[in-house]
Amino acid sequence: MNEISKVKRSQVLIEKLVNLWENSVKASHLFLSNKEIEEIKKYVPQALREIEHLIVETDKTENPIAFMGIYKNKLEMLFISPVHMKTGLGRKLIEEAIENYSVNELVVNEQNPKAKGFYEYLGFKVYKRNPIDEQGNQYPILFMHLG
Repeated sequence: MNEISKVKRSQVLIEKLVNLWENSVKASHLFLSNKEIEEIKKYVPQALREIEHLIVETDKTENPIAFMGIYKNKLEMLFISPVHMKTGLGRKLIEEAIENYSVNELVVNEQNPKAKGFYEYLGFKVYKRNPIDEQGNQYPILFMHLG
């Protein structure tokens, strides 16, 4: 697991992470249509380039299998390759985020109950609900904090 500084975020890495993001979203965000995923995907490269802390986990061949983005004390993104879901990798990433980046809050889609349950299992609790997401879409989001 490595943090990739902004200057080392190559176009090749960004493309690999966008692909990983898309596969992860298709496996976990079942409430989104393919058209919606394609629309959101347009903004992913910029988000990956600009996020304060980008932590990437790779396999033995150095291909990304998971990543998370952190800004201040908030987990902004966590995506895992579908083949590596339910292997303990998510827990490992969250523990890294809490221990080394002081993460204590995040936002999760209400329509992604597995993710919500995962975060609850790791100690996060819902403290607020918004009926629309950050882009103004009709996807309720849950604000969670640790403890």
